[in-house]
Amino acid sequence: MDQDMVLQARVKLLGANRRVVRGVEGLWIYRLLTQAEPEVYGSKLAYVLVEASALPLVRELPGQRLALLDEAVAVATALSAANPYRAKVLARALAARRELDGRQAT
Repeated sequence: MDQDMVLQARVKLLGANRRVVRGVEGLWIYRLLTQAEPEVYGSKLAYVLVEASALPLVRELPGQRLALLDEAVAVATALSAANPYRAKVLARALAARRELDGRQAT
């Protein structure tokens, strides 16, 4: 793992001055930091992935939306059962996945 990229992601996270960084920047930051510290950043990555899957442009691309939601489910599932955010982000990701499955069935 490139430690310079990890440091850059941490600086961007600190500079954002927000609880959760959203959008493309948030995806980049949390994907990178989850590789370094999955238990710390995995729940935020799953949260941002579900949020990104609901963006207007992505809603019109079922394949892309499915990929984001599958990644969110995988990240949330990989969190330790002791992680206090695991159940919440996993439930949110699975609910969004079921909603997408329901829309594709109609």
